[in-house]
Amino acid sequence: MFCPFNFYAGFNPNIGIKGILHHYAQGFFLMADGDDESQLSWYSSALPTMMPLDERFCYPRSLRRVLNQNQFQVAINRDFIGVMEGCAYANRESTWISLPLMEVYWQLHQAGWAHSFETWQGEQLAGGLLGIAIGGVFIGESMFYHIPNGSKVALVKLVEHLRSRQFTSFDVQMVNSHLVRFGADFISKPNYHNQLRQGLRSPSRFTDDAPFSPFFQPPSS
Repeated sequence: MFCPFNFYAGFNPNIGIKGILHHYAQGFFLMADGDDESQLSWYSSALPTMMPLDERFCYPRSLRRVLNQNQFQVAINRDFIGVMEGCAYANRESTWISLPLMEVYWQLHQAGWAHSFETWQGEQLAGGLLGIAIGGVFIGESMFYHIPNGSKVALVKLVEHLRSRQFTSFDVQMVNSHLVRFGADFISKPNYHNQLRQGLRSPSRFTDDAPFSPFFQPPSS
């Protein structure tokens, strides 16, 4: 039976933020172990998948009507914990986002690397995405909705945001039928790692107060 991800190594919580970023920069991501949610491990995608940020990005005509009606408001990091919990528990029978993984995400968020991109209706969180931004690379970890179309609108608006911030890559890690409708596609591992290397060296930042990539080297004067 095909497995969409490959085990790499167990997670050592003592590696700190710098060590965590180093692993994500190599294309690894964290998940809770299936048999013991208190334990985390590093995995890589068997079939790396990118969401295009150019004209190949697309969405259903029905969603265009929702966007034109401005049914949702967009926010960044307004309710990071709510988005984490939504990604972990909303519309799911089981989750790979355990409490220890939430603690890692929170540490990354406090340091300026992990972000939530949200849709709202009034004071209600409608949906959103959780991801890690390093340089010009956005690594999408998960998405959810409480209100129908909440996550879809968040995805469209996130792509617009990434374009406006000169991001070069949107890594969605593993493909599914939902993401395919928006243009997500497999990429060879050599091309995947090449895109990561180029994007990680970019001066792009997800927000104005986010840190520059540790892999960015400003030109010498």
